[in-house]
Formats: sequence, structure tokens, C-alpha cells
Amino acid sequence: MRRAQVEVYFDGALPGQTSTRKAGAVTAHFVRKGSSADAAIEFRLARLGKAARNWTVVSSDKRVQGAAGAAHAGVLSSEDFAREMSRAQAMRTSTPNQAATLAPDEVEEWLDIFNRRRN
Repeated sequence: MRRAQVEVYFDGALPGQTSTRKAGAVTAHFVRKGSSADAAIEFRLARLGKAARNWTVVSSDKRVQGAAGAAHAGVLSSEDFAREMSRAQAMRTSTPNQAATLAPDEVEEWLDIFNRRRN
């Protein structure tokens, strides 16, 4: 099974703190003030070109969803993603032979991130 590559984008990096950090399969992009994570996602989709169809964009922002659709990427709302994460956690908990699981606090952290974005 191929491991997923994940990119997350955050608004409002402090001056001099704009950066990209990688931890395992997750790459976090901290976008400078004056720009936005949404614009960075749209730019990334444009750079991906036809390869964008191999990606799924998680956002509840209609403009970002539109850009993802136009790039033929998959689109998943933040709320649907949170539900999928919870469902996956429940399945892993009920399947003891599963090799890797997410810790409950890890799922809660992602849910908090997406709920903060929505509010």
C-alpha cells in the first residue's frame, strides 16, 4: 500500500518565519502575512498541472473547492474529512491486527485544527 503524501497550509506566518517543515509524510507550509493559505493552495494546484488529479484538497472554502475542481483534484470539505478521520479511527480501534493506528489525541488535534478553521 502506498503511503499518502500530505501538505497543509497555514495563514499568518510571522515575519521571517515563513517556511516549509516536513515531518514524515506531512509537509507544513506557513504562508507569510499579506498572502493566504488559500492562494498558496491554488498556486500549488496550478504547479501540479495534470498531476493535480492525483490529489485531494480538504477545504470548506468555496473558492478553494472551485480551484481544486477546475484542476480535476478531488475535493473534500473539512467537515467530511473530520468525519472520515473519526470513522477511520473507529475502524482501526475495532481491528486489533492493524499495524499502525492514530492515537486518539492525534485525531482530536486534527479535528480541533479543522474546527478552528471553520469558526
